[in-house]
Amino acid sequence: MKADRSSVERKIKIVKGQLDGIQKMIDEDRYCVDIAMQLLSSVSLLRKTAHEVLQAHIRSCVRDSLSSDDPAPKIEEALSVLEKMLDLK
Repeated sequence: MKADRSSVERKIKIVKGQLDGIQKMIDEDRYCVDIAMQLLSSVSLLRKTAHEVLQAHIRSCVRDSLSSDDPAPKIEEALSVLEKMLDLK
C-alpha cells in the first residue's frame, strides 16, 4: 500500500470504535436518528480513507505504470474504484 499507513490505520481504528459504539447504541435500543447519524459518520470516514488510498495509488502505481508498455490495467482499476466511490455504477 502506497498511502500513509499510519494515517489509514488511525482512521480504521476510529471507525472500529465508532462501530463498537453503534453496536452498543443498538443494544441499548437508542433513538434511530442518533444511530443513523453515527452510521453516516462512519461511512464518511471510510469514504475519506478510501479516497486517501486511491490518491496514493494513482500517484504511485498508476504513475509508474504509465512508463510501462501497457498502463491500461492500472488506470482501469483506478477508474473502476473511482466509479464505485462516486456511485456511478
